[in-house]
Amino acid sequence: MPGTTRTSSSSSQPATVYSGRSVFGQAPTFDLETFSNRDFIVKDFVETLSDSAVPPNRRSAPANQANAFDPKPLIRTLENALNRMVDISADLERRENELSTAVRRAEGQHGNNMQSAQRKLGQVMRTFDNLDVSLSGPGQKSVGSVVKIGQKLEELDRQRTRAQDTRFLIQCWLEVSERGEMFMLEDIRRQGGGEGKVRCANIARQLMKISQRLDPGSWPQVNRASTQINGVNEGHEPSKKRQQRHNTRELIEKFSETLEKDLLKSFDEFYRRENFDGMNECAKVLHDFNNGASVIGAFVNQHQFFIDRSQLITEEVGGDADSWERLADPDAEPPGVEPSLQSLIEEVKTVVQEESAIIKRAFPYAEQVMIKFLQRVFQQSIQQRLEKVLEKANTVSSLAFLRSLQAARSAISALVNDLKMHGLTDSPESASPLITTVLDQQFDDLFVPYFAGSTYIERERRNLEELYSSLLFKFTIFHSRRRKAPTTLMKSLAKSGSEMLASARDAYVERLDSSDLAPAQKKMLLRIAGLKDAESAKAQTEIEVSTEDGVLSTTNAKRMLKWLAEAVGRGLELNGGNETAKDVSTLLHILTTNMAEIYLETALDADNDLAASQETATKAEPDLSYVPTLRPTITIMHLLSTFIHTVLLPLAATNISIRKDMTRSTTQTLENLENKVNNVMQHSIDVILNWTSKLLANQKKTDFRPRDDPSAPNTFMELLQTPTCQSVYTFLSRLHPIFLTAISPGPNLAAFLTELALGFRALLFQHFQKFQVNAAGGIMVTKDLTKYIEILKSWDLGEDFEGGLEALMEIGHLFVVGPEALRERVRGVREKGGVGLEVGMVRGFLSRREDGGSVGVQSVLSGL
Repeated sequence: MPGTTRTSSSSSQPATVYSGRSVFGQAPTFDLETFSNRDFIVKDFVETLSDSAVPPNRRSAPANQANAFDPKPLIRTLENALNRMVDISADLERRENELSTAVRRAEGQHGNNMQSAQRKLGQVMRTFDNLDVSLSGPGQKSVGSVVKIGQKLEELDRQRTRAQDTRFLIQCWLEVSERGEMFMLEDIRRQGGGEGKVRCANIARQLMKISQRLDPGSWPQVNRASTQINGVNEGHEPSKKRQQRHNTRELIEKFSETLEKDLLKSFDEFYRRENFDGMNECAKVLHDFNNGASVIGAFVNQHQFFIDRSQLITEEVGGDADSWERLADPDAEPPGVEPSLQSLIEEVKTVVQEESAIIKRAFPYAEQVMIKFLQRVFQQSIQQRLEKVLEKANTVSSLAFLRSLQAARSAISALVNDLKMHGLTDSPESASPLITTVLDQQFDDLFVPYFAGSTYIERERRNLEELYSSLLFKFTIFHSRRRKAPTTLMKSLAKSGSEMLASARDAYVERLDSSDLAPAQKKMLLRIAGLKDAESAKAQTEIEVSTEDGVLSTTNAKRMLKWLAEAVGRGLELNGGNETAKDVSTLLHILTTNMAEIYLETALDADNDLAASQETATKAEPDLSYVPTLRPTITIMHLLSTFIHTVLLPLAATNISIRKDMTRSTTQTLENLENKVNNVMQHSIDVILNWTSKLLANQKKTDFRPRDDPSAPNTFMELLQTPTCQSVYTFLSRLHPIFLTAISPGPNLAAFLTELALGFRALLFQHFQKFQVNAAGGIMVTKDLTKYIEILKSWDLGEDFEGGLEALMEIGHLFVVGPEALRERVRGVREKGGVGLEVGMVRGFLSRREDGGSVGVQSVLSGL
């Protein structure tokens, strides 16, 4: 049946395939393309079918055989071919129907599209007519319409440009992803100039994002994440497709690197031509390459300032020798900032301010570039030169290093403040908070190595100790020679002071002999100490010292305070902060150790020793040469106390515990000094009273019982006072000027003289109770007392001692007044409160009258 035949013949058979054991040949298969071929010929086709129907053995048999022609294979072949052609005809008819249906559908769609296009064209024509009317009409309305149209045209142009860029981007992506090439971008990069490179960079950045989205295989991290999400499906990608894929990420990155170099070159060319717009465009694009680090680095590293200054910054520091000597001299004013560093700071100020304007115009991220530029300036130029200057200063002396550090920090601080006020990229306004923070940070980082921990205060301490030791070297030598082995308890107690002197002296000599002490500093210390060389300091026994070397000097004390004040001011400027109280406490300890303990206490101990040795003087008048030295002692104590309470203690107010310790230490130190001064003064009073007592002991018994012999020379009527009184008067007269030079007029001097006057009066009370006095002797007693009162009045003792003077005058009256008026005199004395005279003293004086046994005197004594 035809249907069955069609079904059986429609099965797909391979062309020209024969069975090795088949008796008959099999017709070849064919399809629609066989008839569609331009070379198809019907005759050849039929011959081919006929040839294929005859078996090979029949084609080779002899022609005379009877059964040479067999039509059955030919019939079967042609039937099969006919059936196949029927099937092809049916398939062709089916496809024709499908295409006809598609054509009808397309024609319908085309008709719809044409209608829609006609409608849109009509709308455009109407819009154009309205536009023509609006453009040709008068008034502001037409102007506003023109502006709107212009805006729309611009928007359309932007959309068109965006569409073109999108199209070009897709073409570039297809090129790099399918062929592994970037010829389109390369052409633009080579021929497009600066703007072309900028466009290439933008496209390369977009291609990188597309690669990350569409080609995760080029991004290992993304690929792993995609594998985790897609699971097994990702593993079924054909291996052939994976082999043919190009690594878009590597290709784009390689192109980007080349492009980045070209952009940097273009940026440099724009910079040389001062094309700030071109620089801005390049910088904007290069910001997407490692956040602009390459272009910032190229701009900063190739700046002419760093090239010109590279040699100058690292060259050795020279300078005037006189300036370095003044810098190391503690008594001279420092010369200021080292000239080369000052020149660098001034140039930095000018360059940074000028470059800030360029950076502001050349970079869209100017603040970031300005920060890098400032960091390079501070970390390379300023820091390297600062280190060179401080190294040179350290080879001169410790003080030169500290002064150089202070001057450099002050100058750099002024530079930072000037840059902040200028505003840099924010000019004419002040610098932004970020720039301000960077400037402050760079400024702090410059000096961190010099203030870490206790580094700075240790330098100050060592410098002050060296200066103080040099200044007090001859002073300590003088007093160490004066002191001998202790022989008494007090001298044993003072031995610790002597040991401290020896320790300070030995430490100073050891420091001079140290190899790390700079020659210039050693020379300066020897000059302060008054020595010629260090060898003379070692041979202490050969050092010549005078009495002046062992005497206190307010000039030296002021120098010590000045040096310390400079250290305090320098510390506040350089290392002010939380450590101020601790640093001030350290400086206070240095001051009290050297000025109070080594200087003042040593001198006071010497005065005490000398005063104590004069208490037992019996042959010669006591030596009071030590008394004038109390004036500089008290002055220095006052300076010390004022300096501590005015300068040091207020600076420790932020730390209550340290301030309490400093106050307690200061109070104890000043009390010790005051006690030593009081001891010297007390010893002086004892020395004076002892010698006065010795002079009074020379009073003769007959001085107050003279004989009334007019023929005798020098009768008592002619004498103004007794020789003993004259000697006492002469001795005491010399004391007042001495103590005026030692103690300034005031409460202290008044208290001292009052104490001395009371002791002297007590001696006189005892003295006049030892001698028998007659009537004429009473007149002599009155004369002596008048002389004594005269010397006491010259001391300006004040109103508080008026009663004491009156008591002395009353003694003379008790010897002069007759018995009949004696009772009234004694009553008057008692009514005045005794004026310093006790009843026992009055009885003693009355009992020494020559007429003390008379009835009148006895009656007065009995009335007491």
